[in-house]
Amino acid sequence: MDVALRQGTVLRWNLAFSAGACALSAAAVSPRFAAALALGALLEAANFRALWGSSVRVLGVGHAAGGVAVAALGVRLVLLAAVIALALRAGIDAAGLLVGLSLIVPAVLLAAWRARPPLLADAPALAPDDPAWDLWNPWLGREREPRERTEEENW
Repeated sequence: MDVALRQGTVLRWNLAFSAGACALSAAAVSPRFAAALALGALLEAANFRALWGSSVRVLGVGHAAGGVAVAALGVRLVLLAAVIALALRAGIDAAGLLVGLSLIVPAVLLAAWRARPPLLADAPALAPDDPAWDLWNPWLGREREPRERTEEENW
């Protein structure tokens, strides 16, 4: 099992979901809806590739997080908004466009799930009633900071 999430894997899953959705919607809904879905899928694939590249430049190990890469994130959103506005003004089906733009989400989730680290059956674990569970904050992913007890709690 591959333990790294790769851009190509996500894009392949996205292509599979997009092609299936376009074929199904052309047969079940309408060709106009399928065309809008295809445009949305194309826009979100280009947007995902740009986001992936920018995030590698900003967050990548050994790379300097320059202002150019951060500014590219903003330009990406402005261009995406402009193309969506032009498509809606041209009369594209808004629901199909929305579905097409949203297909990257299941592709990323499935690719990330398949790239997860292997589960170890013999990994050490705390007993369910261990008091150490109360010391961990799952929302912040770290130990809880000790707090002082109030006067009422001391009684």
